[in-house]
Amino acid sequence: MAKLTLDDLRKLREEKQKLLEKRDPSNKDAQIIVGMGTCGIAAGAKDTFNAIIDELDARGITHVLVRQTGCMGSCHSEPTVEVVTPDMPSVIYGKVDSGTGKRIVDEHIVNKHMIDNHICDKPSMDIVSEPGK
Repeated sequence: MAKLTLDDLRKLREEKQKLLEKRDPSNKDAQIIVGMGTCGIAAGAKDTFNAIIDELDARGITHVLVRQTGCMGSCHSEPTVEVVTPDMPSVIYGKVDSGTGKRIVDEHIVNKHMIDNHICDKPSMDIVSEPGK
């Protein structure tokens, strides 16, 4: 194995610090939680998780914490993703493939609109208001 130079070590430290910052919840105001139980992983949750991370990185979005959880109890709808954002009710999306994961970033996180055809656990209608009302 080749020896690392001081510059190599500095570069490695910077890369690892950036990865740690992504996982730091103290500077985040929104969360995307991917169900990574056995059922979720079997249904493709790893690809979904990676697609969400990649889309956030591509857009330079740093205020969202992406984390994993176990089974959410909706095995029939795996992969499942919960989105928690300020000023919007928490929503669990089902059947979230990598393309839908990118749509969650675009539509829910950026544009503040829920993706109706993937809502698995719907918020009560009395807490959801029409835009502009």
